Amino acid sequence: MIGIKPNKGKLLIAEPSLTGDVSFNRSVVLLAEHNDEGSVGFILNKPLEYSINELVKEITVPLQVYNGGPVEQDNLYFIHKVPDLISNSIEISDGIYWGGDFETTVQLINDKIITNDDIRFFLGYSGWSSFQLDEELLSNSWIVVPNEYESGIIQKSSVAFWKEKMMELGGNYLIWSNAPENPSLN
Repeated sequence: MIGIKPNKGKLLIAEPSLTGDVSFNRSVVLLAEHNDEGSVGFILNKPLEYSINELVKEITVPLQVYNGGPVEQDNLYFIHKVPDLISNSIEISDGIYWGGDFETTVQLINDKIITNDDIRFFLGYSGWSSFQLDEELLSNSWIVVPNEYESGIIQKSSVAFWKEKMMELGGNYLIWSNAPENPSLN
């Protein structure tokens, strides 16, 4: 299904045909960057078994950490909606920002000024080389949709997010919303 062009701030919804892909099966990805050099995004709906305070000893608050994608999974990334509090943030779009001053972020989390509703942490990211994502779109691996939630995407996305997006797409996608994660086990 080709419709909207990929661009930063848009969502990528994994087509049901990606069942064999361990990283992207049933994924919803927020595109943080998309240009002629490549694309970067973060999987929004794959929580890990870790809390940020288990990975960063300076943080005392147990915020959930998500699998951002298969690239650089030993690095921590974050998106947020509080650029007025976190300097050096990069705007993705619609009130969503990527990164910024980490020391300040740690302090604001510990002081409970930044909460789970304001920030999301990821191990790794999703990356595509120049025009790779465009090729995957042509091979029907992804559906591009607008981020209608804007900065609310941080609270909105959950494990059930992919299923919700399949239901919203309707038509032939409805059947996939209730299919088992691995249809061959049905």
